[in-house]
Amino acid sequence: MILNSQTLAALKTSFNKLFKDAFNETKTQYERIATTVPSSSASNTYGWLGTLPSLREWIGDRSIQNIKEHDYTIKNKDFETTVAVKVNDIKDDNLGMYSILIQDLGDCAKRHPDELVFGLLKQGTSLKCYDKQNFFDTDHPVVGADGKEVSVSNYQSGSKPAWFLLCTKRRLKPIIYQKRENYELVIKDDVKDENVFHRKEILYGVDGRGNVGFGLWQLAFCSQAELNQANFEAAYKAMRSFTRDQGIPLDIKPDLLVFGPSNTAAAEALINCERLSNGASNVNYHKVDLMESGLLD
Repeated sequence: MILNSQTLAALKTSFNKLFKDAFNETKTQYERIATTVPSSSASNTYGWLGTLPSLREWIGDRSIQNIKEHDYTIKNKDFETTVAVKVNDIKDDNLGMYSILIQDLGDCAKRHPDELVFGLLKQGTSLKCYDKQNFFDTDHPVVGADGKEVSVSNYQSGSKPAWFLLCTKRRLKPIIYQKRENYELVIKDDVKDENVFHRKEILYGVDGRGNVGFGLWQLAFCSQAELNQANFEAAYKAMRSFTRDQGIPLDIKPDLLVFGPSNTAAAEALINCERLSNGASNVNYHKVDLMESGLLD
């Protein structure tokens, strides 16, 4: 193959199609547990997080609920990966391995939000959310019905691999995926480019921009205790009892159990078996959906 602008243009078209096809075909999981928020600047500030309004009977003037200002900002980050294709491989029509590599770039780009979202969920016991507590913590401050502040827990300690009980049916989900720029294949293939002249390489890269952050801690519960009936039911009960300020019930209903491969057998026995090992009916049968992520163990 002769290396000229025509052959490079044809190669660009071919690789772009391979990338986009692979990107579109790749399945992801993050959409179930993360709300995608578009971003148009360097960062987004979520000052309204933690303000959960509720309706009341209208008697007299309106009761204005002032939004609590929480200084919770998600700053966008740049992400990239780049591969080099040897000019001699193009001249020799030895492009089969690079076609697979470009497809893998598409897979990698599509799965990247999964890595960000589940990576953040895994770090929820050590990273702070809008109320300045760790996302999974025993001391989230909530104002009770008597006007006094109390501590509320969405975390159970232990030494086992973490599992997570989530509510994913609200408009705002436990995790925020903030998207600034789509993932795109970028190509540096001009025959006059420095990489071609000095190293006889054409560069193919993927660029993307965005970040992740925490939504409402009330929509999630983390346990590092054994995944069994007692601990699952305790987490479920805790989430059902969460309230907004003034003791008003949030009516959170968990619908998804998320876990790593090491907890798969326990999760399936807990949720997908109609009867327990002793023959009794399983009260948790199909109570929530299951999601296994290899990014959690």
